[in-house]
Amino acid sequence: MSPRPHFLVLTFPLQGHIAPALRLARRLLAVAPDALVTFSTAAAAHRLMFAEGEDGDGDGRLELLPFSDGTENGFVKGGDVAELREYMASFHASGRRSVGEMVDALAARGRPVSSIVYTLLLPWAADVARERGVPSALYWIQPVAVLAIYYHYFHGLAGVVDEHRRDHSFVLEFPGLPPMAAGDLPSFLTDATDPSDYFHSIFTTFRDLFDTLDRETPKATVLINVFQELEVNTLAAVGAYDVLPIGPVLPSGDEAALFEQDDAKYMEWLDTKRAGSVVYVAFGSITVMAKGQLDELLHGLEESGRLYLCVVRKDNKAAVADMGDAAAVAERKNGVVVEWCDQVRVLSHAAVGCFVTHCGWNSVLESIASGVPMVGVPRMSDQRMNARLVERDWRVGVRAEVDGSGDGVLRAAELRRRVEEVMGDGEAATEVRRSAAAWKRAVAEALGEGGSSDRNLMAFVESARSGI
Repeated sequence: MSPRPHFLVLTFPLQGHIAPALRLARRLLAVAPDALVTFSTAAAAHRLMFAEGEDGDGDGRLELLPFSDGTENGFVKGGDVAELREYMASFHASGRRSVGEMVDALAARGRPVSSIVYTLLLPWAADVARERGVPSALYWIQPVAVLAIYYHYFHGLAGVVDEHRRDHSFVLEFPGLPPMAAGDLPSFLTDATDPSDYFHSIFTTFRDLFDTLDRETPKATVLINVFQELEVNTLAAVGAYDVLPIGPVLPSGDEAALFEQDDAKYMEWLDTKRAGSVVYVAFGSITVMAKGQLDELLHGLEESGRLYLCVVRKDNKAAVADMGDAAAVAERKNGVVVEWCDQVRVLSHAAVGCFVTHCGWNSVLESIASGVPMVGVPRMSDQRMNARLVERDWRVGVRAEVDGSGDGVLRAAELRRRVEEVMGDGEAATEVRRSAAAWKRAVAEALGEGGSSDRNLMAFVESARSGI
């Protein structure tokens, strides 16, 4: 009888990390019917996601176990630099200890881990695996191009990037990548390298991650949430690693019950609209918009004359309430404003013709898989590079420019102009829609039986099986 692989999937406690990690956990179960998977994130996030005693899938193959980050409630947003630094130090120390104990406990009860898969910001996961003789793989949940930028930054190009990090127009060259402006780089390399920067502890965690990968022999294994046809020319830039593009890793079922309560009335609203007529607007699970940005956003949508479905998170409730009659009119005339929606379902609906997005990688992939053109409004992390790829490399959208104010506000006129560029009748808009449709077909081929992502994931499963 073939050995039964058991994957421990670990992730940082942010929704943008949890979602692709949990999707991968379920995908592993689907492609390997004999496999076991244990999914784990920090305890506070675990409590928010799962009911006490929930076992994952009902048949014992998927187990949901929290690890400790050394805190009771996780990281509380709004803290200062010191608080984030203290949380990250606690997360690393307690997480490493707790996950090590988890691996040992699983082995003691006859469920030994045969492979550890971990997402960004958990560099110690590979050390836990190495200490116990267990293979590990980094699950990179950003584009290959961003992996290449980080790799070359930490392997010789830090000096030139640091020198010009404040000059966003300065053109940089990285091996295997086209020339790019400093303003397109991940924000953790331009706005977080100084110890006084708010996200400096995130920057140092990325540094530690690449140090960890360098210690892997003969090569570190990196699973990437992308399909190889999308970045085929960039893969050579990360030849130092054994890279396996396995994406896009999409949800296998309804995720609404995991993250938010979903009454799906917005889906009924979409059902009444003609194909390609609705602008969908959502800025991810982290972004909290200021009142001024909300005002501009809703006015721009309303003045565009197009139908829209706009997600305004619970964090922004007070700002929406303060907007009074203007917001009320905007909500009633052409669109619907909701606190949350099932994004994959929305993007898959025929009525949606444009996605105004922060360009988080999950959102970009979901949009490409659905064939929906994008208007990118990037803010942080990899989003700026993602927006560049969307516009220049894949030609499935355009990037909107924010104003020069400290908060960088997307003005109503700019939003209207960019939405028209992808939804209008002009040649450029037609080409964007044509390109989006072509990439949608490419996703289906990559994920289908024998497609590139299907083959790569099966190869990873078999390598884990052979190592038992």
